[in-house]
Amino acid sequence: MATVREEQLALEMPAAKAPRWQQLVEWFKPSTSQALYDRVLLTVSLALLAFGFIMVSSASLPTADRLTGNPFHFAIRHGIYIVISLLVMLASLRIPTTLWNEHSGKLLLVGLAMLLVVLVVGHEVNGSQRWIKVGPITVQVAEMAKLFFYVYMASYLARREDEVREAIKGFIKPLALLFIAAVLLLMQPDFGTVVVLSATTVAMLFLAGAKLWQFFAVFITCVLAMILLIIVEPYRMQRFLTFLEPEKDPFGAGYQLMQSLIAFGQGQFSGAGLGNSIQKLQYLPEAHTDFIMAVVAEELGFVGVMGVIAVVLMLVWRALIIGRRCLMVDQRYGGYLAYGIGVWFSIQAFVNIGVASGALPTKGLTLPLVSYGGTSLVVSALAIGLLLRIDHERRMSGRKVAPRGGAE
Repeated sequence: MATVREEQLALEMPAAKAPRWQQLVEWFKPSTSQALYDRVLLTVSLALLAFGFIMVSSASLPTADRLTGNPFHFAIRHGIYIVISLLVMLASLRIPTTLWNEHSGKLLLVGLAMLLVVLVVGHEVNGSQRWIKVGPITVQVAEMAKLFFYVYMASYLARREDEVREAIKGFIKPLALLFIAAVLLLMQPDFGTVVVLSATTVAMLFLAGAKLWQFFAVFITCVLAMILLIIVEPYRMQRFLTFLEPEKDPFGAGYQLMQSLIAFGQGQFSGAGLGNSIQKLQYLPEAHTDFIMAVVAEELGFVGVMGVIAVVLMLVWRALIIGRRCLMVDQRYGGYLAYGIGVWFSIQAFVNIGVASGALPTKGLTLPLVSYGGTSLVVSALAIGLLLRIDHERRMSGRKVAPRGGAE
């Protein structure tokens, strides 16, 4: 039998360290008792921010040099936006979700009011009046209005879940608010945001358990409305026809899409190398904003594009997992808000990549956490902070706090 001294020495000896690969797996997937937040979500979000800074810096050099004389002008501004976004993300972690829930109605009214104000005092760019200028700061109000709408939708679904499932009026009420927001957005005009907002709202209603026949009615109505909007506005019809056959007008309406497709073709499998894009040299308009994926495709190739898609899908997957876990412990508001944010990110990324690759008609939508744009970046970071806070509250609610006096 071991002596007392031998037992003491055995206890004092440090435990053998696990292999590095196992430590890495445990860091990404820790036990519930150890982690206070979703490490995978935070990691992929920071990875997208870092990747976005690199690609915006690469894509914006020629444009910045031509417009300002400083090739790093947009890179510096984007770096400042990232710092502000991280501060906003940290600040959102300190705000309980109950406050968002309690003030969701007020936030919705603020969002609708901002959409009204931008029609009166908004700053016009390329025929669209979507921005409000406050000194050197330019705010795209549609980005904030989208998030506020989802905050309200989550509150509505948490309060009226049974009504949404059993009564038609519970399904119609949020659609009436959506119609008001859509009209205000179309007056800017901002058709792309209407598509994302509508699709996300309908998806949230579906996840809340609304009846299937109602979605067929809404789907048919939305399709007819979009067809009507395309026919009524000449520029939308031109975009749609250009999307179908861009080669018929390669130096006019189809110019931007043709240049983007050339970038995708030149990238091939592994790309031309970081910084070696040809299309960003004044050929491809909006290379660092809406068409950032075209530069990614040219410089990093098929491998780079698939890598970005994989990371975005991982972020969306974590958001949906958080939503499902919250609903399992009856945290209705946090669950539906996490669902809304996850669906929003997935649809906007799908539209952005689809437009750049020629799979969808041209829309002015950014790639979340990657494209250049201060308001989009800050609002996306705020949404990530909300997800982390929602997951943190769920983890803390599941913990069993031992009494101070010790176990009985």
